[in-house]
Amino acid sequence: MTYRLIMDQITHRFEDGGVQRTILNNLSLKVAEGELVAVLGPSGSGKSTFLSIAGALLAPTSGNVLLDGESITGENAGELSSIRLHQIGFIFQSANLIPYLKAEEQLMFVAKQSGIHSSLAAKRARALLEKLGMSHRRGAYPEKLSGGERQRIAIARALMNDPAVLLADEPTASLDAARGMDVVQLLASEAKELGKSAVMVTHDERVLPLCDRVLHLDNGCLIEK
Repeated sequence: MTYRLIMDQITHRFEDGGVQRTILNNLSLKVAEGELVAVLGPSGSGKSTFLSIAGALLAPTSGNVLLDGESITGENAGELSSIRLHQIGFIFQSANLIPYLKAEEQLMFVAKQSGIHSSLAAKRARALLEKLGMSHRRGAYPEKLSGGERQRIAIARALMNDPAVLLADEPTASLDAARGMDVVQLLASEAKELGKSAVMVTHDERVLPLCDRVLHLDNGCLIEK
């Protein structure tokens, strides 16, 4: 079995008013190719810290993060920026689309940032939009898209650079039940079809049946229930 994301004995501490607080405590996780894992936990349990470390946005106090078998721990800021751009696809709660770019331009912007040739990028963008059922909306600005459509564009944008890992932070929070299920089903199917390791932090228990595993963040550790 191939694991595209491995978090090995991750601990994260910070000082709060002179007191050392442990947010993550020897947390370990392996996410297989094609797998969608949901992570639940109450507010303040460390979900944001967990996702930030998995996404190379925050360095752990100790432990190791591996993407496609390669450790990213200890890399400098420039290398981490390149890793985020090429190996990780982020999907946020509010889609975070750039308001002055049309749907297709959102994908092309990512491609330009990572140096993909424009003709290849255009072909890939069109293919992703068609696959996600958004070809007819490629010329629309974010304000003209529904919440579900914006999240579909966000998923397409996350897939644009063919990353190893997809990380989704509350992707259904602004959606009704039907659109939320639709988005997570899409996320699960794309992870499986394209061989990505996908992790979704969520409070939305309605979508859990669509996930391969459900883990709870409890006292700094991940527990399967």
